[in-house]
Amino acid sequence: MSDIPRRAVTRTAKLATLPLGFAGRTALGLGKRTLGRPAEAVALEVQRRTAEQLFAVLGELKGGAMKVGQLLSIFEAGLPEEIAGPFRASLTRLQESAPPMPAATTHAVLAEGLGADWRDRFAEFDDRPAAAASIGQVHKAVWHDGRTVAVKVQYPGAAQALMSDFNQIARLSRLFTPLFPGVEVKPVVADLKRRLEKELDYVDEARAQTAFHDAYAGDPDFAVPAVVAQSGNVLVTEWLDGTPLAKVIAGGDQDARDRAGLLLFRFLLSGPARCEMIHIDPHPGNFRLLDDGRLGVLDFGGAAHVPAELQWSIGRLLRIGTLGDPDEIVDALCEEGFLAPEAEVDPDEVAALVAPHAAPFAVERFRYSRDWLREQTARGLGLASDMRPGALARAFRLPPQYLAVSRALSGCGGVLCQLEAEGAFRGEAERWLPGFADDDPPLDDQTEATA
Repeated sequence: MSDIPRRAVTRTAKLATLPLGFAGRTALGLGKRTLGRPAEAVALEVQRRTAEQLFAVLGELKGGAMKVGQLLSIFEAGLPEEIAGPFRASLTRLQESAPPMPAATTHAVLAEGLGADWRDRFAEFDDRPAAAASIGQVHKAVWHDGRTVAVKVQYPGAAQALMSDFNQIARLSRLFTPLFPGVEVKPVVADLKRRLEKELDYVDEARAQTAFHDAYAGDPDFAVPAVVAQSGNVLVTEWLDGTPLAKVIAGGDQDARDRAGLLLFRFLLSGPARCEMIHIDPHPGNFRLLDDGRLGVLDFGGAAHVPAELQWSIGRLLRIGTLGDPDEIVDALCEEGFLAPEAEVDPDEVAALVAPHAAPFAVERFRYSRDWLREQTARGLGLASDMRPGALARAFRLPPQYLAVSRALSGCGGVLCQLEAEGAFRGEAERWLPGFADDDPPLDDQTEATA
């Protein structure tokens, strides 16, 4: 295909095929059920066909539509196996690839960003994209000084398509129900819309990537490519070889899974401490396991600022959760805005809800698993479904300053469960999170999180 379908009517028509297809599959399922097929088998077939069409359309549209699919794919590990199994391959495909745009379109974007003489900047340039993602694709090239580089080119019309996608997907969010039963997609879409507006800005991405590169220069555990050039909708960075994390998930041995999981967790937790920023898009396509054992990190368009005060608050909340004192947990959640001030809650009920999420940090070593995440997902869905007066679900809320960090850590948890990784995660929290091992607040306690 060429560039992103930009006209709202074109993209709306493509997204409109989703409800039509779902209606057809539902009717087909009811018909087969009346012919004696078991209800469970019919439901699985409807889910499988829904997934195939959903991800085919999202992948073809690229832009925000595909980005939603990528984000949801992270949480695949939390679904019951009988639901996740039939379409796991479709989810994985979204993490690593998308249909590319033609060379002529790529050249036009390069000329607009780097100038009509853009070829003079490269000793070599491969017209075949090495990777195609949600709002841009990457080409492998050789810079004029001999360095191998990755050239990120944004799809023409990405900004227009992004807004159109989110408006449509918000309206059609019920169509995700067969894929992710019980998941509220609208809040996820609203947060993604704000974040992807930032990701469209390659100036901002280059600034964030440079900050991470400087903070991790020479690090024995991580490789962050340097920014070579940026102009318009073109971003040139150093090239990183390595095994994509999706391949480690699919077929890596346990040692590789454990190392990749621990390094991913370490990178997310150490970012705020080292440069006051966190990488908030931890889907597997953004990470590589290098031959020398380091974790290579890509795509900094979604980085968010995490100031010292918020770092301390996160560490303190985590420490209180691991200690498990019900009254202290409630006091801390109220203080940080996670519980409504007027809410009347049972501290023991709150502690029982928090304890499983604090479990990885309450022991020296913890093994993330799909089964563990499914238990937490089921518990969360059970809480969310109880909206009776006085129910705990009515008291909980997510403070705005925690939104970016929550997205990063929950996404990381999903990937760790896909990896089935085991490691000393408590030790990482002790090392990188102020407030976890002690209760000394930072000097400047007036700073607020920004993103």
